[in-house]
Amino acid sequence: MKTAIIGASGYSGEELVRILSTHPDVTLAAVTSRSLAGQKVAGVMPALRHKVGELEFTASDPEELAASSEIDLFFLALPHGVASEFADPLYQAGKTVIDLSADFRLGKTRIYEEYYGQAHPAPHLLEAAPYVIPELADEKWKSASIIACPGCYPTSIQLPLVPLLKAGHIDPKGIVINSY
Repeated sequence: MKTAIIGASGYSGEELVRILSTHPDVTLAAVTSRSLAGQKVAGVMPALRHKVGELEFTASDPEELAASSEIDLFFLALPHGVASEFADPLYQAGKTVIDLSADFRLGKTRIYEEYYGQAHPAPHLLEAAPYVIPELADEKWKSASIIACPGCYPTSIQLPLVPLLKAGHIDPKGIVINSY
């Protein structure tokens, strides 16, 4: 599957490059970075030089990426607020979008505005974006065109707790979780 990583120079983007460059069913067709555009990925991530070949970082234009006939799957490794600028045109173009930002994690605009101090940039996409931890989600997420990924803290909390709660092994009352 031809895949792109938008925002590949940040921590999440670099991890995705590392993981996907060795995935047998994925071809990294594009990696974008405003700050690294034109540079070879191998020069920035030398440990991956044998995996990424001559792949270069490119600038990222949402409309241009949406018009690409070669790429079907896009990972958004961008800050909240910015990810929606890419998610909307990609989704409208029929691409599959996996968003690592917080733009689609919260299903209500009021909650998003409360936590992030700004209006949600693409409220019309909220219902289309299931919040997915694959190990805990039902199979319906596999047909979604836009997927909201949880952050590391919620994932680390939910993976052990949800099965215990569902099995009735622990009482949900009084659970307090502090993460730093």
